[in-house]
Amino acid sequence: MAVVFLLYVIAEVAAVWAVASLIGVLPTLGVLLAGAFLGSWLARREGGKAARAFLTTARSGKSPHAEITDGMLVGVGGLLILLPGFVSDVLGLLFLLPPTRAVVRRAWLRRAERRAPLGYPRHRGVVIVDSEVVSEDGPRQDSPPRVIEG
Repeated sequence: MAVVFLLYVIAEVAAVWAVASLIGVLPTLGVLLAGAFLGSWLARREGGKAARAFLTTARSGKSPHAEITDGMLVGVGGLLILLPGFVSDVLGLLFLLPPTRAVVRRAWLRRAERRAPLGYPRHRGVVIVDSEVVSEDGPRQDSPPRVIEG
């Protein structure tokens, strides 16, 4: 994980250096600030859309898996946009824009389905429900425990 973070930092520094050498230092800072403001506006807008879509789907009784994933991806995209740097801005835009977010969502859900267990394990045998039978008068000591055999 530390190697990935180091590579990310190197890529960010290289991208900022390249842009600054092309347009200058102050315009580069301006572009970074404009990207942060534009990205935060876009994240707020897309987050609101994702929340409304979630509520609509949940009220209709359908499973809101796609809407939950969209909301999560919008949150990650907004976080990436607010980080300073061009690489994180591009990645954040991929998570914020609806067409690319749909592609990322499908890939994410496919990966989650592959990694998810296929079903709950099935246990066969005897399950003891309780160890004493309780009546209105209190516990009865003469009754055996209830048992459900599977």
